[in-house]
Formats: sequence, structure tokens, C-alpha cells
Amino acid sequence: MKIKGAEAANLAPGRARFYIEADVTALIRGPAGVATRIGYVADVALTERGRDPKLKKQRVLLFARAVPNRPDQIQLTGLDGQRAYDPALDALVRGIAREVVAKDAPPAITGVGNAFHVPGSLPGEGETQIFLQTSSGAPVSLQILRRPGEQPRWSVSLSDIVDESAGPPPPNTLLWYRLACGLPRTLPPESLEGGEPANAAVAREDYQLVLRALGPCG
Repeated sequence: MKIKGAEAANLAPGRARFYIEADVTALIRGPAGVATRIGYVADVALTERGRDPKLKKQRVLLFARAVPNRPDQIQLTGLDGQRAYDPALDALVRGIAREVVAKDAPPAITGVGNAFHVPGSLPGEGETQIFLQTSSGAPVSLQILRRPGEQPRWSVSLSDIVDESAGPPPPNTLLWYRLACGLPRTLPPESLEGGEPANAAVAREDYQLVLRALGPCG
């Protein structure tokens, strides 16, 4: 059912607001069960011709929160809370949901602690270590290795033991998300206090290397 008038206030351009009723075929993750038939409001993108989309019989993935005392109602988390069903997207969501509830799930990044670069014995050789602050206090650190004539290599460790063989996190995993979306865009000056200016410059460069490799938080 299309929603018009005052109830469609603050509607983004190129979208129409609908109240939708849908049959639930599966719950990927949630704190409690969900009704077999639910209702929700969605601001849906118009077609290329500016017309209302055809929603009947469409299969979708929903990202939503429960409505208190209304088990048959949900509230989408945002404009992209309703996504057209796709097997690859379904597999991605299920994989991340498994990671979130795992005992060794990577924690949220809240800041950057100490960072330093140690030059090697050869020109162009050295290692940068960057210790991250997390919501749980669990250790997370970045390591960037430089070898003469080679591209710098970086890795992330989720323990007090540095595992240089771990490498970067695969894209679209929970650890990738924690880093890509949790790291500040620049290395805080206080993280480099007390270091040699030349070494601090390399550490800042290595930090930017990690950000470029991770890509934007999407």
C-alpha cells in the first residue's frame, strides 16, 4: 500500500513510501523469533521512468529491528534495509552473521594506541607496528614489513602474539569491516610521541598504505 500525504513527509527524492506485508521464509539472525507474516514501512526507489516499482511477489532480504510489543511489525534499519534477494548476498550475510556470534569474533575498533617504525639494517628495510584500541580491550595490531626491492606487506594480528603470516583480512569479512570502518583516516599524532621524526613519517606512510588496501567503508 502506497503511503501519501503527511505520512510520507521527509521522503528522499526518487523514492516512494509503502507499507508492505511480507511472508517470512527464513530468519538469518535475530535476538528472538519473528512472525511468519510481518508488516513494515519502506522508502523504495522509483523505476528509471519515475514510476512506482512492482513489489508484489518480490523476494527480498530485510535488515530490521523489532517493534516493541508488536511481533508482527519490524522497522528497517535504513534506506538500504530492503535489498533484492541475491544468492551471493544471502551467502555474504549468513557468513557475517556466523562471524558475529563466534567466540573469537574481532572486536570493534575504537582508536589507535602506540605506533612505531623500526628501520632494518639495510636501506629500505624496516617494520611498523600499530596497536589498536578495541571495545572489548582485546589486542589487535597491524604490522607492515618493508624489504628492499619488494612491495610492503601488511598483516593484522588478533592476539598478543604477532602473526606476520596472517596477512590482510579478506574483503567483506567482519574483520575487514572492523578495520575499514573503525580506523581513523589519519594516524593520531599522540600515537607517535617520542619517536624519531623520520621513523614517524614512515609509520604514517605505512598506516595510509593499510587504509588504501582496505578500501572505503561500504
